Amino acid sequence: MKMLRSLVPALLALSLGACMHAPGHRAMHGEPPTGWTPLLDGRDLAQWSPIGDANWRLADGLAQADKGNGFLVSKQSYTNFRLRAVFWVDAEANSGIFIRCSEPTKVGAKNAYEVNVFDKRPEQNYATGAIVDVASPVVPMTAGGRWNVFEITARGDRFTVTLNGVRTVDQARDNRFGSGPIALQYAGGMVKFARVDILPL
Repeated sequence: MKMLRSLVPALLALSLGACMHAPGHRAMHGEPPTGWTPLLDGRDLAQWSPIGDANWRLADGLAQADKGNGFLVSKQSYTNFRLRAVFWVDAEANSGIFIRCSEPTKVGAKNAYEVNVFDKRPEQNYATGAIVDVASPVVPMTAGGRWNVFEITARGDRFTVTLNGVRTVDQARDNRFGSGPIALQYAGGMVKFARVDILPL
């Protein structure tokens, strides 16, 4: 019993350490690296405009939605950039990050690049980690039930996507859309964004 009592604090410390080092947890707080601009940091939604009827709101420092269908669209447009997004979704979620949206009031995969978050997409070629209609994931990934970090690079006609440190799209090429806002999607399940930061290139 004495040995068990002495082990409990150590086990708790190890457990806490593992939680603190989860990919999403580190990035949920603090300021972005030098040169990066926070688009979403849990303080407000001032840099975003909602479209559609998704019930986007800020709660507990997270931009989240669980009903309806719609987007948060950035008020600024971007061309070449690195983007980092920290998000949580459940297993049923249908979400994604749309970049270079050419029609900001009518966002879709036909007028923007959709970096998908949709574990249960019926057509799995463009499920989580893909750029819809551009590039399937190099490595099949899921995002449901945990914090995740997307890193997206758009430079000219080349695109790279990394999910939780795993490269899912490697130098895909497409030149249909050259510039436009960024849009966060809600189309099903539970979706929460903790941070979105961008570094223009």
